[in-house]
Amino acid sequence: MNKRDFPKIHFYDQDFVDIYNKTWNWISDYWIEPKSSSEKASGGYFVYPEDGVSVINQFDSIFSSFFLVYSNRNYPANQNLDYLYSRQEKTGAIRWKYDLKKGKPIVDKTNPEGIGMPLFAWAEFNLYHKSGNKKRVKEVIPVLQKYIEWIDANFKKPNGLYAVPVAASGMFNSPRDKCVYPVDFNAAMAINATHMAALGDILNDKDISFQYKKMYFSLKTRINSMMWDQKTGFYHDLDKEEKILPQKTIAGFWPLLAEIPNADKADLLISHLTNPKTFGTDHPFPSLSVDSPDFKESGEGYRGSVFPAMNFMVIKGLEKYQRFDLARECSIRHLYYILEGLTPNDPKLKGDIYEAYLPTKEGKANLRGKPNFPRPRYLVTAGLSTIALMIENVIGLLISLPRKTVDWIIPNLEVMGIENLSLKRNLITILSNKSTRGWEIQMESEKLYYFTINILDQKKKTLPIPSGKCSMLIDKL
Repeated sequence: MNKRDFPKIHFYDQDFVDIYNKTWNWISDYWIEPKSSSEKASGGYFVYPEDGVSVINQFDSIFSSFFLVYSNRNYPANQNLDYLYSRQEKTGAIRWKYDLKKGKPIVDKTNPEGIGMPLFAWAEFNLYHKSGNKKRVKEVIPVLQKYIEWIDANFKKPNGLYAVPVAASGMFNSPRDKCVYPVDFNAAMAINATHMAALGDILNDKDISFQYKKMYFSLKTRINSMMWDQKTGFYHDLDKEEKILPQKTIAGFWPLLAEIPNADKADLLISHLTNPKTFGTDHPFPSLSVDSPDFKESGEGYRGSVFPAMNFMVIKGLEKYQRFDLARECSIRHLYYILEGLTPNDPKLKGDIYEAYLPTKEGKANLRGKPNFPRPRYLVTAGLSTIALMIENVIGLLISLPRKTVDWIIPNLEVMGIENLSLKRNLITILSNKSTRGWEIQMESEKLYYFTINILDQKKKTLPIPSGKCSMLIDKL
């Protein structure tokens, strides 16, 4: 398969299609092919250089896997993850960054142990559903178990929560000074635990499943009882005395993705996303609440900038609570602002796709004294918006290869779809068009799968789709 064979998307706004195509074209500039013949089989790494050094970063490697799974195997989504696993130490430690050339971890005084966001199991669960590779699950589980044991041994406190440096989240200048128990790290441990249990279920290993379900529920209880503030309707960091810190940062939405809040708490938390006084800015979602005294309209790093990886996390959290309409609306608004950054109105400005954006108007974010922020062409996280959100939330396709299912969740009928998406050895095409007979969905597949169409609040139907070409009329459902 050559590099041109990426899945094609169809959407009524051609600009969205163009930025999707451009992202795939640009990735080749950051894909480092291995030089030695012994490494050739591994197929290279997705790397954005930091200060001229090729760095494999844990956070970016995990998140980029969520859009690389759609590359039709041109860019294997597991490459960077396998590199990180290969660097695991005897203690179980995997550090947050590695110098690719030297193969050595990069640590600094803000994070001396080099602990990163523990989300490997979440990424592996997604890889399994996009590749159906059960053998891989069996191979990575021991690595992930050792990694969790290392975290428990070094960072778990008697209160059942984890105390780690705020730098572990990558939120470099966020006003979280007195934070000892970060809400995002603890929620990420819960996300990791629930997906470890799910990987155990895939292997039919009841011991693994039970062990991590127990870990998940223990964390869920503590996060709800200790980090939730009913007055603010928000999850907060804790100081060393386990007291709630006042700042509302984007980190407070990680519990949504971990399915920690009950329905009432989730409603309060989600309401912040449409409240212009907190996180409902024109460009969703700022990294710091608008009502914070530290909030900056100019972005200033994590004092207000909009980061694609954080938006992806929030939108996937909304999905957990069936808020597909809000997830789609915010994905579309976010993509429009990314497009504005690519083609700015001011002819003197050169456009690009950035690491971070302004929260209240179009354009890239700023950070005084740091002219290299935000990094241009920062595809390792921007691809989450232009590829993953485009397929999963704008077009609305949710795919599971092991289950042989494709769910299409759409709010209303529009001309859109995907063409030649590779599901292992099965290329599928799903397109909606208006014909003389009404709205029609045309499908093509090499193998049988089950297709669920959910036109929000109107119709939901699951049908077996045979191999070959077929079509269905929406009015007949």
